[in-house]
Amino acid sequence: MSSVPALATVVNQRLAAALEAARPEAAGADPLLRRSDRADFQANGMLALAKRLKANPRELATDVVAAVASGGPVRDIEVSGPGFLNITVTDEAITANLAARAADDRLGVPYTAHPSTMIIEYSQPNVAKEMHVGHLRSTVIGDALVRLMEYRGEKVIRRNHIGDWGTQFGMLIQYLIEHPHELDHQGGTEAGEAAISRLNHLYRASRAVFDSDPEFKERARRRVVELQAGEKETLELWQKIVDESKLYFNAVYDRLDVLLTDDDVVGESAYNDDLATLAAELEESGVAVRSDGALCVFFDDVKGPDDRPVPLIVQKADGGFGYAATDLAAVRNRVRVLGADTMLYIVDARQSLHFKMVFETARRAGWLPDGVAHHLPFGSVLGKDGKPFKTRAGETVRLMDLLDEAVERAGTVVREKAPELADAEVAERAGQVGIGAVKYADLSTSRSRDYVFDLDRMVSLNGDTSVYLQYAYARIQSILRRGREQGVTRAVAHPELPLAPAERALGLHLDEFGQTLEEAARTYEPHRLAGYLYALASHYATFYENCPVLKAETPETVENRLLLCELTARTLHQGMALLGIRTPERL
Repeated sequence: MSSVPALATVVNQRLAAALEAARPEAAGADPLLRRSDRADFQANGMLALAKRLKANPRELATDVVAAVASGGPVRDIEVSGPGFLNITVTDEAITANLAARAADDRLGVPYTAHPSTMIIEYSQPNVAKEMHVGHLRSTVIGDALVRLMEYRGEKVIRRNHIGDWGTQFGMLIQYLIEHPHELDHQGGTEAGEAAISRLNHLYRASRAVFDSDPEFKERARRRVVELQAGEKETLELWQKIVDESKLYFNAVYDRLDVLLTDDDVVGESAYNDDLATLAAELEESGVAVRSDGALCVFFDDVKGPDDRPVPLIVQKADGGFGYAATDLAAVRNRVRVLGADTMLYIVDARQSLHFKMVFETARRAGWLPDGVAHHLPFGSVLGKDGKPFKTRAGETVRLMDLLDEAVERAGTVVREKAPELADAEVAERAGQVGIGAVKYADLSTSRSRDYVFDLDRMVSLNGDTSVYLQYAYARIQSILRRGREQGVTRAVAHPELPLAPAERALGLHLDEFGQTLEEAARTYEPHRLAGYLYALASHYATFYENCPVLKAETPETVENRLLLCELTARTLHQGMALLGIRTPERL
């Protein structure tokens, strides 16, 4: 594996060296190189630097141009406007860089220079409850970040902090004791739909008795005490409910094609034994204080509508612990035991205040170094009416129902595009296209923004959709197959050949792949990668329309364009894989 510096990086270094040569007092200044529609690149740094040096920006820019070393990737450089530099690179440099990327298994993308231990918490469903559309964003954003960070060489620890503890389990367990066959089923494994059906029945039936029978309600409350005390039968039945829920969770994760497994589940219950010690530490250190019997942490800048302080409640007045306590215990464990350098929490924006208070409490207690924990809030999934996505009956949309419909819609698209496919092939591709469409619609939206869930648009072959990207990949595979049938298989770089405008645009964009991954990882924003891939497919469409591949004028041009095709396909495949989306060979 060899890292391939992007042309933008090489040109920027050349400009920085020229700037230092022209004005030694400007050593270390950033030329601020950007892609431009006026040339290949534009450097805007002369304007701000001239102001700092009390110089004329055009004169400074002219001096820099004169100091740029001859040769290398720069073909033309000129001063424009008040002091911009417009830079055009040589066709030879573009092709040579692409050849180097094509020769590398990682497309020339380096591993991070300073790998760290990173914990990413995402998905977080509740035991004995169905996953709904609200779990979609956390799951797919977290999965994409895991894939991206692992690709960069970080040591990533996945955490699925499920809701598997609390007072509602007294009700569920007590009902299961009195109706012992409620969760019985045949075989060791079973479909997730059957598991959630059993759990739904258990929940509804136990809730009905809990609400109507005061004696059962009292027995259920005593059962909570037994659970917290670790009573053997109670714990065994609790585990049975958790295991049944995992059957269902895993069915959803398998359908979504995400990386989460049982090994990544560390729920609220995992920290139960730590909570009393944690509370004592907070109280003894003065970080938390008693208020009306509850153990609370107060903040000067967190107040309610009545201007009274709103605390983080670590322990309730009755001695019980809520999820603030388990979140604090998780922070302490992840830093002290797992050695986390970075912790990412992919949780919706409504929990922003909660995490602000949890992180500040952990910092005050000395458990959390500055800059380690980051809450990555995300927006809501909306219906076409711009309101939170609901069923016609006003209920929260079941995630599995949504995925089933996406695959069904995708199957229609696949059959229309490829009527010759057998039913099994249609089903396989419909799954890849439908699930990819749902994930891409989410991941192509800025994490902090809401987005409208519109399946008609998501499975369209036109516009910014995963289907458009998958079709671009399949189109390239079709060209490569035809080439093999014709005996044309050599994809070889010919740096001596001039490039057509569409080839240059595609080549320069391919060269930005590594930079895009670095930026997406730095900002924790998968939508930057999605945007890059859509632009790549668009550049390829223009190339396809204007630059014949197998029927190019000379054998050398055919080979050069086959290289562009292969590198585009590999980049699309790798980029989509980092988003957790499949790229079918045929579509």
